[in-house]
Amino acid sequence: MEKILQLLIEGEPFNTSQMAEVLNYSVEEVEARLAELKEKNILLGWRPVFNPAKEIDDWVRAVIEVKIKPEREGGFDRLSERISRFDEVESCYLMSGAYDLLVFVKGHHLKAVAGFVSERLATIDGVLSTATHFMLRAYKEQGFLLPGAREDPEKPKISP
Repeated sequence: MEKILQLLIEGEPFNTSQMAEVLNYSVEEVEARLAELKEKNILLGWRPVFNPAKEIDDWVRAVIEVKIKPEREGGFDRLSERISRFDEVESCYLMSGAYDLLVFVKGHHLKAVAGFVSERLATIDGVLSTATHFMLRAYKEQGFLLPGAREDPEKPKISP
């Protein structure tokens, strides 16, 4: 795998000069390679990983299983891309198995997500059914274990 991408994937908060030092490249080489990765649409951007329990704004997140009817020309693509364009949709994946799409959505409250599903998503021609699962608590986010596991005061820290 591309060494620069590996650094980014591992979540290292390096700037270009730090990447150059770690990889034994010049700063110009790192900047040129990043520009090339962006131009080829390999690197679309990067974002910090937030602890959902510590976010400033309270958000409701849900995973929605969606069954859709494939179209004669294009299969699942046109409808999947249409669903992906909604602002509420964070991620959308074509899946094998009992449903066709796995859609991750985010809203300001439960009613907003429920309204999105019932009024906008489920009413699209070609959407056959939806099953919504609300996320209650995150334990790992994008490869990072999240701090804050509650300790039981009644349970000893070390078991015999």
